[in-house]
Amino acid sequence: MPSKVISPDLANRLLTVFRSRQESIEAFIKTLVEIESPSGDEAGSRAVVDRLVSAANDLGCVDSIERRTVPAFGEHLVIRSFSEFENSGQILIVGHTDTVHERGSVELRPWRKEGNRIYGPGVFDMKANCALALEILRTFVTLQLESQRAVTIILTCDEEVGSQSGWPLMEQLAKRVDTRCAFVLEPPALGGYVKTGRKGTGIYSIRVEGKAAHAGLEPEKGASAILELARQTQLLHSINRAGSGVTINVGVVHGGTRSNVVPAEAEGEIDVRFSTENEAEEVDQLLKNLQPIDDRVKVFVSGGINRPPLERTTAVAELFEIARAIGTMIDFELGEAQVGGASDGNFLAAMGIPVLDGLGISGDGAHAVHEHILADDIAVRGTMIAGMILSV
Repeated sequence: MPSKVISPDLANRLLTVFRSRQESIEAFIKTLVEIESPSGDEAGSRAVVDRLVSAANDLGCVDSIERRTVPAFGEHLVIRSFSEFENSGQILIVGHTDTVHERGSVELRPWRKEGNRIYGPGVFDMKANCALALEILRTFVTLQLESQRAVTIILTCDEEVGSQSGWPLMEQLAKRVDTRCAFVLEPPALGGYVKTGRKGTGIYSIRVEGKAAHAGLEPEKGASAILELARQTQLLHSINRAGSGVTINVGVVHGGTRSNVVPAEAEGEIDVRFSTENEAEEVDQLLKNLQPIDDRVKVFVSGGINRPPLERTTAVAELFEIARAIGTMIDFELGEAQVGGASDGNFLAAMGIPVLDGLGISGDGAHAVHEHILADDIAVRGTMIAGMILSV
């Protein structure tokens, strides 16, 4: 992936343009935040896409806009620019328009700006970054710049609930043209760090069949499914202390019928995280081959790997060094982190595409009531991402 980092002069010209647009960018972010679009809200999803499409049509550098209808969710949005350079490959800019905040959240916690902080449901994860993606294209037009590769922006509508339809779309678009790299606009890690590694995730269920009996009269004739599930939970959680990149959490449990009955059934939901493909295979085999501790009961495990890991490869490290170099040009020290949470970047990384994640605007409180971004980071992030598009 040959690259030539932009000059300090160009980096500062980009920064100047973004800063000159600060008020307009904030106003656009406010508009997007106030259009509530929780996952599964078709009307909200379409309304956000309507607004983004309207803004994209005003940019002057968009070659095509595609809206993909997703039943029961809304619409995915694909915006293509610099398509004349597709023979040199494409750069993917990936984000999502859905949030975890239910309708009515904006009324309870309306948009507000306090000093350098801008608050609002979904502003950090990730309405502000949807706005930033379009603003980057606008800056190219303002400075009469061209990417030497095609740029494809993909904003999905179901990322917060697993990207069941979003991932196939990304895979299709990534394969359509040679994809040189992907920039994921998820929120950065603490300190504004980009994410050069993400753990993969697995979602499993465990079901235990025991034998019911009267808990007072003849408990010895029963085999407790709840006790077996508790023992299996303890066994699985002990793996977290083994020092590997694997973590297992039995987070939800159900079981039993009455307090005076030895429970015949119990079940649990398991979240699994891992750092490498080898760890994924090992933990998958472990879970699918669980044996009963009490041989009078039966144990069944279902589920599997949901997202593969995003590993810090040499190509990912190169992307980070480009971003850090551009940050240095504008007096910003960029760090990197490897985190436990997964994103759509995990899917793309599994295709062998170099991915730099966590490029979104700094802030805090993703999914929480204090969710916010830092206003002075908007221009910094815009400059870094625009500079990387011009450098890769």
